Amino acid sequence: METTTKYLQLPFHFDEQKLKDDLEIIFNGKWSPMLYKHNYEGGWKSVALYAPDGNPENITAHGIKDVQLKPTPSLLHCHYFQEVIDSFKAPLLSVRLLRLSVGSMIKPHKDHRMGYEDNNCRIHIPITTNDQVAFILDNEKLSLSEGECWYINANYTHSVSNFGIEDRVHLVIDLERNAWSDELFFSLAPEETFLKNELEMSSEMITNLIAQYKKAGVEITEDLLNLKK
Repeated sequence: METTTKYLQLPFHFDEQKLKDDLEIIFNGKWSPMLYKHNYEGGWKSVALYAPDGNPENITAHGIKDVQLKPTPSLLHCHYFQEVIDSFKAPLLSVRLLRLSVGSMIKPHKDHRMGYEDNNCRIHIPITTNDQVAFILDNEKLSLSEGECWYINANYTHSVSNFGIEDRVHLVIDLERNAWSDELFFSLAPEETFLKNELEMSSEMITNLIAQYKKAGVEITEDLLNLKK
């Protein structure tokens, strides 16, 4: 039986110091608490770098297609972040910084339709991390180092704990699948290992997601509404 690719280390390595220099510009600014507060303990916050209409407080991310994303003010002086983002030749669905504070934990959970087989993908680029961060994906501990670039299939159960002495910050980019990404991904893993699966969100999660989109003023798409049927 074929298995679905759960993660890939992509063949990019970004300048660690330049990433940290741009992070420093933003670090002491406003960070918004992540949605789904039952999914984490401690501090898990985000800064949007691209968002619908450039709204810096809109940190929703669910692979919303046909929604125009614009750079937020947070990205204005972060020229290396923009260079990194421009490295990906696929349509952007969301771009955020995710910050997990010291002693905090993201509880085991699954995201909805966030695998490459769902025609989108989530990219993680660690900016600050440490060897006391435990990133667990489907019961496997992954080691993601600063400046590296990883595809994570968030359809699978995953969790993160930060037992270190500094905050863990990732640049997280959601992309829409296209010919460029196909060429990249299929050069790293067989095409047949990107299989459609039936991992689904609970009704409660879907209801909460729609409520958060409405609160943020994001258009509710037909695909999202169909989840409740």
